[in-house]
Amino acid sequence: MTSAPPLGPPPAGVRATARIRATADGRGGTALPLLAGEGPLALRRTRGAGAVAGVMLVGAMSAPLGGDHLTVEAAVGPGANLALGSAAATLALPGRGGEPARYDVHLTLDDGASARWLPEPLVSVRGSELRVHTRVELAPTARLLLREEQVLGRSGEAPGLLRSRLTVTRDERPLLDQEVACGPGAPNGWDGPAVLAGHRVLGQLLVVNPDFTGQPPQAGTLGEFAAVTPLAGPAVLVTALAPDALALRALLEEARATYAW
Repeated sequence: MTSAPPLGPPPAGVRATARIRATADGRGGTALPLLAGEGPLALRRTRGAGAVAGVMLVGAMSAPLGGDHLTVEAAVGPGANLALGSAAATLALPGRGGEPARYDVHLTLDDGASARWLPEPLVSVRGSELRVHTRVELAPTARLLLREEQVLGRSGEAPGLLRSRLTVTRDERPLLDQEVACGPGAPNGWDGPAVLAGHRVLGQLLVVNPDFTGQPPQAGTLGEFAAVTPLAGPAVLVTALAPDALALRALLEEARATYAW
C-alpha cells in the first residue's frame, strides 16, 4: 500500500470569473440569458435605455490583491446591445506573497451587435503589481465604445507597477494592439516627457463604428494633453493625460459626445 503524494501548495490568491451573454430578444430589446459572477465579481442588471441591456459590475470584496486572477467575459449576440460598467473604482492592492495580480476582460461582439464597456477608474496602489489585458473580438458590423482610466497612486502616494494591454480585432484582423507600463519596475522613461510628462492619470476612449467607413474622424487634439487618432479601420482612439481623475473624465466625456453613437 503506497501513500498518496503530498499535495502541492494551493494557488495564491482568488480565481474568479464573471460571465455575461446578451442576445436579441426578438421584440427589439436585449435579453441576458447568462449573468453569472464569482467571488469579488458580482453582476447586477440595471435599467437600460431602449434596446440596450445594462449590467453593473459590483465589487463584493477587496480585489484584485497580489496573486488574484479576475476575468470578465461578455459575449454579445447578433443584433444585441449591451452596456457594461462598474459601480466603483477598482483598487489594485499588494498581496502577502509579492505575486502580481491579473485582471482580464474579453468581449466578443457578433454582427449587428454593440457594446459599451465603461468601467470606473483603476487605481494602482503603492506596492501593488497588476497586469491588465483587455481583448475585444468584433464582427464587421459590430460597434464598440470602450473607456479606460488609470490612476497611478492614491492622493500623495507613489504608484504600484501597472502593465496594461488592449488588443482589438475586427473581422479577425488586428485593429489595435498597444501596451503601457507605469510605476516602479516599468521601463525607464515611463514618467518622462515622452510618456506621462509628470502626470499621474491617463486614459483612453476607443470608438469602433462601421459608419466611420465613409467619413472617418480627423486626427487632432483635445486640449493640451489629449490626442485624437483615427485607426486603420472604422475606429478612432482618443488618448489623454490629466492632473486628476475628474479632469480626465471631462476630457473623455467630451470625446464621447463627439465620436460615440
